[in-house]
Amino acid sequence: MTSSEQRVRDYDVIVYGASGFVGSLVAEHLSVAGPADTRIALAGRSQSKLVAVRSTLGATAADWPILVAEADDSAALDALAAQAHVVITTVGPYAKYGKALAHACAAAGTDYVDLTGEVLFARESADENDELARFTGARIVHSCGFDSIPSDIGVYALYEKVNADGAGELTDTTLVLTSMRGGMSGGTIDSFRTQIDDMAGNEKARSVVLSPYSLSPDRSIEPDLGRQNDAPIVKGASIHPSLKGYKAPFIMAPYNSRVVRRSNALLGYAYGKTFKYSEVMSVGSSPLSRIMAGGIAVGLGAVFAGLAFKPTRFVLDKLLPKPGQGPSEKTQRKGHFTIDIYTTTTSGEHYVSRVKAKGDPGYKATAVMLGESALALALNRDELPGIGGGVLTPATGIGDALVTRLRAAGVEVSARKL
Repeated sequence: MTSSEQRVRDYDVIVYGASGFVGSLVAEHLSVAGPADTRIALAGRSQSKLVAVRSTLGATAADWPILVAEADDSAALDALAAQAHVVITTVGPYAKYGKALAHACAAAGTDYVDLTGEVLFARESADENDELARFTGARIVHSCGFDSIPSDIGVYALYEKVNADGAGELTDTTLVLTSMRGGMSGGTIDSFRTQIDDMAGNEKARSVVLSPYSLSPDRSIEPDLGRQNDAPIVKGASIHPSLKGYKAPFIMAPYNSRVVRRSNALLGYAYGKTFKYSEVMSVGSSPLSRIMAGGIAVGLGAVFAGLAFKPTRFVLDKLLPKPGQGPSEKTQRKGHFTIDIYTTTTSGEHYVSRVKAKGDPGYKATAVMLGESALALALNRDELPGIGGGVLTPATGIGDALVTRLRAAGVEVSARKL
């Protein structure tokens, strides 16, 4: 079977879920960032809503075709996947609505990108689609938004700098969310709910979610590095002497860390056999930082416990954002994030990488990252990693082509020796 780039396709990129909140933002980004001759189509379940979104995108998108397909209509999704070089999907929770489309793309040799932060979905996709996608040449690349491009590409940039300097391998590596302004996506909250429901009374699902190597291609060959804490409270100086105060757990660490470990494994442990990775967030450097970090840890635990308990879930559902909801354009523009990733190498050197962008992380910045991921796959084929097809990560499936496009789109991706 030939790979996707050798096939004649009607479209370079199809945006599935384009009438949703994030999907419309992705479509907007593509209308501005995509070269004029990029063949783009909008897809979803409602033609009228898709037409309405298209009407807001200006002259560039005026002739973009509209494709209608339900998320549970396998035949329609098979037909949709066969028409494109790349399919973007923003329709989640992916455990409910993403399985058929990911499989359709793997079967058709069509590259695929999404926004999932769901461990169980990503694990199931790897189990069901990796071998097929390797055969067809499809690059099935999950987690191409704020979860988990800053983590995955940030570590990849760190590795490339260390490797170029001949400074050895990465060992203890910690992501610090240095600053952020933005809200939690309603879709992300809904994904949390779905995964909590899937874990309830299912010991196998629970063990997958809790394993630090749950997304590894072969757990049996992973190095034994001892306990790896998903919710650490750490002193900044233990990460690097320049950091003050204490750092709090980062809510997406239990997912992002597994994506980064999968990248290391898929790269043949190029980051290092003693590579240990964790994620935290800054709460300042005052004497109260330790108390604040502890409060955040307790608060995160309370939210997850509350979502798992029906009476409190009812209350939280009233307070938390709902799927399809999002902030105003003004709020999105004012958002931003800065992520710094620190490492110590086997030669004893210290390095840091930075990923920084303007725009609300879960919405505006995510639309840029997802859109550029798709454009890199569609338009920069010669610059993609030589790994071929499979269920991949942003670093292993798109790599330097994505870094180049992100920088051109205004996202800082850098690495330096300390």
